[in-house]
Amino acid sequence: MAKYILKRLAVSIVTLFVLITVVFVLVRVMPGDPFTGEKITPEIKANLEAYYGFDKPLPVQYFTYVGNLLKGEFGYSMKFMNRSVGDIIALSFPYSFDLGMRALTLSISLGLIFGILAARNRGKKLDLFCVVVAILGTSIPDFIMGALLQYVFGIEWGLLPVAQYLGFQYTILPSIALGFYTLAMVSRMMRASMLEVISQDYIKTAKSDGISNLRIVWRHQIRNAIMPVVTMLGPVVAATLTGTFVIESIFAIPGMGKYYVESVQNLDYSLVLGMTVFFGSVMIFANFLVDILYGIIDPRIRLGGK
Repeated sequence: MAKYILKRLAVSIVTLFVLITVVFVLVRVMPGDPFTGEKITPEIKANLEAYYGFDKPLPVQYFTYVGNLLKGEFGYSMKFMNRSVGDIIALSFPYSFDLGMRALTLSISLGLIFGILAARNRGKKLDLFCVVVAILGTSIPDFIMGALLQYVFGIEWGLLPVAQYLGFQYTILPSIALGFYTLAMVSRMMRASMLEVISQDYIKTAKSDGISNLRIVWRHQIRNAIMPVVTMLGPVVAATLTGTFVIESIFAIPGMGKYYVESVQNLDYSLVLGMTVFFGSVMIFANFLVDILYGIIDPRIRLGGK
């Protein structure tokens, strides 16, 4: 298991290095100039470029940036004066993380339950209900879902606030809007995987051996059926925890999405690069944890890797 973990860790580090390199180059070749405006004279522009290191050759800029990253420094924003990228991430990420955790808890738990119940009650009303929920979740875009929730529960019924993020009641609607698609995907995938496992010969053998139905469901059906669901959790968890731009905009949540959109609009190279690298790091780390989870759930994966 240790060799398997070290191998996956090495792959993650290489992936992160490639990500940093590609994003750094793409940001530098973005069209436009962050140092433009009526008050920006050639002298001021030259001073700003020298301050941010843009007057140096591209390889020097790259190695300087990587060296700063190793120290945990993302640089300073070009538009939010006297504010470092690290401070902006530290300020906005907790909102995105809190919203993402609530959405993930709701979507993964209910998605697994719906998928298992649908498979165990195939062709019945409960199965039909779960299938309808899954179809709606994968068909309705998150911004439409968010607007519908705001209109029905906020405006029409007046039960919940439609914007801001000031307490528990403010988190309910955005959590549902953000997690509904994931709930539907997990439900559909778990149902299909469970149906495939249920029809396997070893399940029939376990029943003929007199093993209890609860043990068959937990030890043999769920454990084998959950692997495809785990496969999709890496990128889904990372994307949800770092915030969804649309949902945060609709519900006026001061998360990472707000600053990321503004950084692109303002050509804030430092902030675009820093937040992209941070987002990519979270995704790579999430995939790394999923790989480890693979090996725990199914030992054949780590043995095959050996």
